[in-house]
Amino acid sequence: MKRKLTAAIGIAGMMVSIAACGGEGDGGSDKGADAKELTVWLTVDAQNNWPELVKAADDAVKKKHPGLKINHEYYGWPDKNAKLDAVLATDKVPDVVEMGNTEMLGYMVKGAFAPLDQGRFDNSDAWLDGLKASVTYEGKTYGVPYYAGGRVANWRKDIAASVGVKTPPKTYKELTDALDKIQKKQGDKFNAWYQPTRDWYAAMSFVYDAGGAIATESGGQWKASLSSPESLKGLKEFKNVVDKYMHGDKTKDESDRYIVYGQGKSAMIFAAAWEGATAEDPKNDKSGKLKGNLENFVMPGPSGKNMPVFLGGSDLAVPVKSDAQDLAAEWINAFAGSSGQKGLMAKGNLPNNKTDLATLKNDPKTAVPATAAEANWFVPMAPGWGQVEKAQILQTMLQSIGTGKKSVEAAAKEADAAIDKVINTK
Repeated sequence: MKRKLTAAIGIAGMMVSIAACGGEGDGGSDKGADAKELTVWLTVDAQNNWPELVKAADDAVKKKHPGLKINHEYYGWPDKNAKLDAVLATDKVPDVVEMGNTEMLGYMVKGAFAPLDQGRFDNSDAWLDGLKASVTYEGKTYGVPYYAGGRVANWRKDIAASVGVKTPPKTYKELTDALDKIQKKQGDKFNAWYQPTRDWYAAMSFVYDAGGAIATESGGQWKASLSSPESLKGLKEFKNVVDKYMHGDKTKDESDRYIVYGQGKSAMIFAAAWEGATAEDPKNDKSGKLKGNLENFVMPGPSGKNMPVFLGGSDLAVPVKSDAQDLAAEWINAFAGSSGQKGLMAKGNLPNNKTDLATLKNDPKTAVPATAAEANWFVPMAPGWGQVEKAQILQTMLQSIGTGKKSVEAAAKEADAAIDKVINTK
């Protein structure tokens, strides 16, 4: 499913009275254990794709609390944060809210969410590393991972077969050898690998694969590290991919990648797992050659290991102003706990924990995204990360690198300086 994974920012105004509302505990509060009403805000993904899982959670909680009324509101991703910010500035807030996982940080920094007792949630000791990071700030847990979506490689089997390649590559060398043959056969106007230059999720996978990082923390302070030798190695390989295989507009981001893929002038993408299937939908497959011809595989990294991927997804949080925090936590566990995860997996989502993820590796239909998700990374959990995203510092750096406007070293150094100005600012 499609969403903008953008860190939440611009919420200072809504937080004026939050500091007086408590929330300084360790998540063991029984606040609202006897509440008679619960309000849950979810996105339309739940409303459209798994309403039966919402009902099952409602029924489980109501069984324990006869007479409890549970209200639901659903919103779309584009207008979600504006609506949430407005209501959090009042005293009548929802008790459970769904957040994109990179949106969590800005709200945790501002104190918008109540700390939770991680131990009361199913499989919390096995939450996927990237998802656990998204709900953790300064040693406390402020949310529960709901589900995840990873990134995989996807290519056209017919084009690969045309150069004698019948099976997906297992190593990076096998991949680039195949792409070299495809590029030579198809010509310089074809994208052997359509890799949008501004796609920082993909670029940072190269950085983390090389042992680098966007930023590192020491003594409570964050410092950008895109200029480190390891990060530069990853960025240089990303540039190599863009230079050799990407012959489209080098100022584009990934937002319409599945549409471009559907035009039939590309052999491969490294993208969210849903994008291949969306590209081959008749509405998007303008070539008429993609249906049944696309194949997902685990992206091999230059390091010799599987490429670490960014895990997108959703978290569930409890606003600190909620008068039903205990019941809210109970509902979250009923919805995103063991039973709920099975239902979410049946709908094609990745689970929030390693235990359930391991079961998907045994099914050919889910083995690729499940295996790919095992190696993952997440954004720096720094107080000013939202400002880094808002300023599009990484995208600007990557465009400068991809278009040749600046050298990798110069662009990385400039990005580090811009990140360092804001990354420690609350």
